[in-house]
Amino acid sequence: MSIDLEALYIDLHRHPELSFQETRTAGVVTRELAALGLDYVEGLGKTGVATSVTGLAAGEGPVVWLRADMDGLPVAEQTGLPYASTARGTDPAGTDVPIMHACGHDMHVTALLGALERLVATRDEWSGTVVAVFQPAEEYGAGSQAMIADGVLDRFPEPDIVLGQHVTPLPAGTIGVRPGTQMAASDGLTVTLLGRGGHGSRPHATIDPVVMAAATVMRLQTVVSREIDPREMAVVTVGSIHAGLKNNIIPAEAKLELSLRYPDDEARADVLARVERIVRAEAAASGAEQEPVITTDHSLPPTINDAEATARLTAAWNRAFGEGTVVDPGMFTGSEDVSWFARESGVPLVFWFWGGLDPQQFADAVARGTVNEDIPTNHSPFFAPLLHPTIERGVDALVVAAREFLG
Repeated sequence: MSIDLEALYIDLHRHPELSFQETRTAGVVTRELAALGLDYVEGLGKTGVATSVTGLAAGEGPVVWLRADMDGLPVAEQTGLPYASTARGTDPAGTDVPIMHACGHDMHVTALLGALERLVATRDEWSGTVVAVFQPAEEYGAGSQAMIADGVLDRFPEPDIVLGQHVTPLPAGTIGVRPGTQMAASDGLTVTLLGRGGHGSRPHATIDPVVMAAATVMRLQTVVSREIDPREMAVVTVGSIHAGLKNNIIPAEAKLELSLRYPDDEARADVLARVERIVRAEAAASGAEQEPVITTDHSLPPTINDAEATARLTAAWNRAFGEGTVVDPGMFTGSEDVSWFARESGVPLVFWFWGGLDPQQFADAVARGTVNEDIPTNHSPFFAPLLHPTIERGVDALVVAAREFLG
């Protein structure tokens, strides 16, 4: 009996879970793997699942890893879909939050399960081993390393190549991939600015970290606008600022949370140095008596596609789906942790995007020049991939890609 992929997707979409809390999702995955007759290991990296399928000549041939991520986001869904999520959960800070699959990881899980079903059914046509990895906590940038720390590379055959995909607001049916850097490197920083608290009526007796934070936020905008060559890519975003509890109390500290993006390690070192210089200089300019504290919350490498493997897949997809199916989407400034599997194994990676948007809707928005306004992107509360043919193309893209590298 074949998997009802539409029903599976809708179920996953209705029941998103936060990073490292994907217990129900992992249960859905293991249920489907068991129905396919596959053994699996669960609890990898806390909530991750992995399985393997061997082809015609067991133990012989290449090893291809396919990866899908599973976690949702603390976003209140506003798509209006009949299967929209109303789920809530508790984030790491203990706050009750809404949860939504606003990045499409439910589609990733659906496509990988569909691809596994196809590969199991055709295992007498290929040789080698497929390892399927259902990874937690991509949104924290921590799930792949958690699975590696739990021994996923030791408990399954090491890959000859790692493949993965991400649904995105390209026209449905389209595949977007490029050789070289496909997604940016990133760091998440927490900056704690230390002042001297006191009464709001006596600011002269304090060192106000709120003013210090405001000056720092504004000055950080000049890193990209005035210090980086306009021909180069870099992003410095202050996504969160917290200070104080009452209007007549000047607090003792303020916290900023930063998201930094860059194409390579050289740019990373440059941007990090400039950010640190500004943070420390603004603290000194405010008369701070203590140095600010800068901590790294996560650090992700660039997602770099192997040029030869990307060319092979581009040709394979064009043969399978028709010339013009594959486009170069440019480098995405978002970041991913999938590359750790390839980096730790010293093997090539290809990570691609596949379209999930009504092609006419996309074409109309392009014609109007309103893509940014009218096309919801990943992480938007309005992000909702078109069910068909997005599901089918996600399955087919994985199967064609795996078969290209299997014997």
